[in-house]
Amino acid sequence: MAVFCRALQKPSFAVKNLPEATQLPWIVSLRCKFTKPRIPPEVFEERSKEHEKYGGDPEQPHKLHLVTRVKTVIRRPYWEKKIVHDLGLGKAHQACVHKNIPSVNNKLKVIKHLVKIQPLKLPQGLPAEEDMADTLLTSRGELVVRKRLKPLEPKAIEP
Repeated sequence: MAVFCRALQKPSFAVKNLPEATQLPWIVSLRCKFTKPRIPPEVFEERSKEHEKYGGDPEQPHKLHLVTRVKTVIRRPYWEKKIVHDLGLGKAHQACVHKNIPSVNNKLKVIKHLVKIQPLKLPQGLPAEEDMADTLLTSRGELVVRKRLKPLEPKAIEP
């Protein structure tokens, strides 16, 4: 490809006789055809529909991430292994909750190919301290409060 572009840059005898103004656009258009990146225009379009699809709102971001490691760290660089260890993702497919803050997001950006990141959804709101023992984290990233029913006290039978 580079040889072809260099051959186009060296004008032949017939092209040398043409005025300079007629030579330039012809060579520039050929050069752009072979060197212009072919990025589809869809990449630069606004993606507001995807916010609805994934349940995110850019004006009100979620407060907590649900991070799950889905790939191994074997044969990965030492800095990725260190970040995985620092975030507490030692075991695969075990979810871990982290805050949505810039320091954590920068670490997640480095290992984004190893993890699955979901927003932590709270369909019943933030649980109180006494309800924390009854919470359940589902695979879809929802923190559900399941209160256990207490048995009724047995009544004494009167004779």
